[in-house]
Amino acid sequence: MNTLRTLACLGLFSLAAAGTAHAQHYGPQDEGRRFNDGSRVVCKDVEVQRNSSDPNRIGGTAAGAVIGGLLGNQIGGGNGRKLATVGGAVAGGAIGRNVQGNRQETRGDRIVETRCDRVYR
Repeated sequence: MNTLRTLACLGLFSLAAAGTAHAQHYGPQDEGRRFNDGSRVVCKDVEVQRNSSDPNRIGGTAAGAVIGGLLGNQIGGGNGRKLATVGGAVAGGAIGRNVQGNRQETRGDRIVETRCDRVYR
């Protein structure tokens, strides 16, 4: 039984390796390279952000929602207070996300990378 499992695992690994063997990565040294099917390699300089600790801006969204909810809870009474709390949380979350995004853009580690892709025309 163990021999059968071992053979099955080896078969799966060999299939996975065969599927990834054809993946191509092109670099700046390949720019302008042409292929028989009419495609070629084109490289572009792209500005990317590195080392962002919170790329989805969850911290800013959560903090804004809590503060907005607390402020909204101070308004009105009864059902109006509940509605103001929810509205404040939604608005605060949106504002917090936007503020964090702006701060990450100004402070973020931005670098320029050369990315090359095969273009089919």
